Amino acid sequence: MSDDARRGIDELLAIMARLRDPDRGCPWDVKQDFASIAPYTLEEAYEVVDAIDRGDFDDLRDELGDLLLQVVFHAQMAQERGLFGFDEVARAIGAKMVRRHPHVFGDAQYEDLDAQARAWDAIKAAERAAKGDAHDASALAGVSRGLPEWKRAQKLQQRAAAVGFDWPDHRPVLDKLAEELDEVRAEFDAGADPARLEDEIGDVLFVAANLARHAGVDFSRALRHANAKFERRFRRMEALAAAGGAPLAGHDLAAQEALWRRAKAEEAAG
Repeated sequence: MSDDARRGIDELLAIMARLRDPDRGCPWDVKQDFASIAPYTLEEAYEVVDAIDRGDFDDLRDELGDLLLQVVFHAQMAQERGLFGFDEVARAIGAKMVRRHPHVFGDAQYEDLDAQARAWDAIKAAERAAKGDAHDASALAGVSRGLPEWKRAQKLQQRAAAVGFDWPDHRPVLDKLAEELDEVRAEFDAGADPARLEDEIGDVLFVAANLARHAGVDFSRALRHANAKFERRFRRMEALAAAGGAPLAGHDLAAQEALWRRAKAEEAAG
């Protein structure tokens, strides 16, 4: 690490310590704990991804700073409790990266990326065993419950696939998705019991995550793009409605659908 980088980290650590000072700090910062800060940590991580998606590297620099602040915030709270400090966090992740990359920092060699992934999982299993978690011998052991559920679904599917429990390609996944959608329709036809609908729609979402995995598509990125597309077209609908002299809410569904098709056609035309 360069001297400038070290100074930057030291300054940030000092700022965070001052913000948390019970006598001279910020009342809001002093009041926070791990649980209250956790949602901000997730939010900042997503804002980093959003900046990358938009290709805005000035914004990315700022968002990475916000995310680093979250790490510093949690480390400061841990230090106050005598648990660990920022330096221990940095040393721990450094040691982990060296340990998990024996092909870079040691003499190990892998035939391909699949072999490297299997070795990675084996190293993680050994780490869990060293922590006393060896009693869980399942292939699914160690899949964090703190992940977004779509990501946890794909992690579970990847672990199952590693022992051979997987479809050969996307085609049977599409068939399974159609089957699950039929079951949702059947639940609606039967009276739409909320608990059953939740179960069946959950199955649809699980299979959709599996389809994205088989397609090599990032589920979260695909959904972000779909959200952005919907927002872009909806805002255009609102503009078209306003240009016609009435707000979008003043149009019936058929008229709104016509505006949607127009917005979509304009977008396709470029």
